[in-house]
Amino acid sequence: MRLLLAFLLTATAAAAELSVTAYPSIQEALNANPGRLIFVPAGDYPITEKIRIRGEHSGLFGPGRIIQKSANQPIIEIENANGAEIRDLTLTRADGFMETANEGILAIKCRDLVIDNVRVIDNHTRSGAIALRESKNSRVSHCLVRNYMRVTIDDRTASKEWGYAFNCTDGTGISVAYCTGTLIEGNRIIEENLIPTPEIKARHKLGDYVKKNPQKGTFMSQQAWDAGYTDNWQQGSGLVVTAPEVSDVTRILGNHIQNAAQGIDLHCDHVIVANNIIENSFMGMKAMHGSRNVLITGNQFTKNCLWAIGLMPGAAAHATNTDGGSIIANNIISDFGHGHARWIWGDERSPFKFDTGQQPDDPPLTDVIVQGNIVQATGKPRYKYAVIIGGGPNTPRGMHFSGNLLHPGTQGVANVELQP
Repeated sequence: MRLLLAFLLTATAAAAELSVTAYPSIQEALNANPGRLIFVPAGDYPITEKIRIRGEHSGLFGPGRIIQKSANQPIIEIENANGAEIRDLTLTRADGFMETANEGILAIKCRDLVIDNVRVIDNHTRSGAIALRESKNSRVSHCLVRNYMRVTIDDRTASKEWGYAFNCTDGTGISVAYCTGTLIEGNRIIEENLIPTPEIKARHKLGDYVKKNPQKGTFMSQQAWDAGYTDNWQQGSGLVVTAPEVSDVTRILGNHIQNAAQGIDLHCDHVIVANNIIENSFMGMKAMHGSRNVLITGNQFTKNCLWAIGLMPGAAAHATNTDGGSIIANNIISDFGHGHARWIWGDERSPFKFDTGQQPDDPPLTDVIVQGNIVQATGKPRYKYAVIIGGGPNTPRGMHFSGNLLHPGTQGVANVELQP
């Protein structure tokens, strides 16, 4: 105990000696002390330029609050850094600057990065509140991301598959792309502002087309094209790991995601999704675009409305980037159809969805074990089937179900016979 106390006192004394308060700005403190962790004491630190962290073992820690007063800048940018650390800080934006296209923390080409016990509040962006790009062996743990979404336009007119633009809400809490060996653990990702109510929809004309190409998108039905409206106006995710064929070996453990559009969105391989709580997101999680060897186990999915767990190919899937070889085990899906977005999606959805691809040449989802899961309905079920499996020539193959307790929907347990 004495040794621990001595260590803490020594660390505190060292921190006090190397504090941002000894310099005109946080950036100047970092520039003057490369390779060092700089203490940020309690208090508010307004900035108008992003804080840049580079090099070896640099970083910031402490109870201070950094307030970005420019919508055109991230709050902290970490680039080409090895062993950098950001700990315990609160990062936010000033009133009038919360709507942004930029991140709270943006990390690019880092190795062994640690972001721990950081709070990113009111960074309303289409990008990620915490975003990792092209990095290896990074850890994002015990952080709070609160109110990260914004109203914007999703412009798909450059895509021949879609060909239109529409009003939407968008934003992601934690975004990971082109990364390997990432650990995302014990975080809370919560949206409290842009809850999908009819009032919010009407106020911002969400789902209404604002632009449309002369030619209908190939993914679009004629009815949807003519309607000038899409139900899919909740964009973004609580947590996304993307970049098929590059992002690999990811652990997503013990996070709590609340009121997201999509809870967890995966386009990557060799993933563990375990012991998370996904609450009141219209989609609990999905893995697609060539997501291979995904282990989904011990999670709680509650109050989802479109589906809770979905696996399916996507446009990025091809013969050497296939979906499957995955296990879905020991998850609990409860109160399906009781979330805020039920009025959008209705009661004809399904807790489990295993679908065909977005394009005819997408290789089918193959070899999935589904075992020991519970789908529990409270009162009359608000879903058609507990399990839906897509049909046609690219129907999923090698699906094995065992030991599940699946309360039937209004038309039964599944739309096809489930194979043991």
